[in-house]
Amino acid sequence: MSTMKESVDVDVPVTTAYNQWTQFESFPQFMDGVEEIRQISDTTTHWKTKIAGVEREFDAQITEQVPDRKIAWASADMAHAGEVTFEPVDAGKTRVTAKMAFKPEGFVETAGDKLGLVEHRMSGDLKRFKEFVEQRGTATGAWRGEV
Repeated sequence: MSTMKESVDVDVPVTTAYNQWTQFESFPQFMDGVEEIRQISDTTTHWKTKIAGVEREFDAQITEQVPDRKIAWASADMAHAGEVTFEPVDAGKTRVTAKMAFKPEGFVETAGDKLGLVEHRMSGDLKRFKEFVEQRGTATGAWRGEV
């Protein structure tokens, strides 16, 4: 199992950053390789990804969600899990930290992991999230439930 951690400071209040992250169906707009996410229930999402030519579909279960603080998830087969935390830096700035663990499958994923490509992709996704939410200034929606 490979693990990685990346952070980005976003120039929006913590509630805005958190609310946007709860809008899973918007992820393809800033996450490279994520083609579609459907929210099936309050705690289940269905993902379609295509990374380095490898297509995957899987369900992920939200295992913990605390408004303005944290969202954690795990795929049904436990090959992918992670969490995103939201920490106010000041009234208008939030540190978003993503931690992810995944089990690479096959040669392409194993090679990409060893070369640091997965960590690079996660860093890019966070930077694109920053641009996405800062350009809007507000979240596209919100789910304030607790899991």
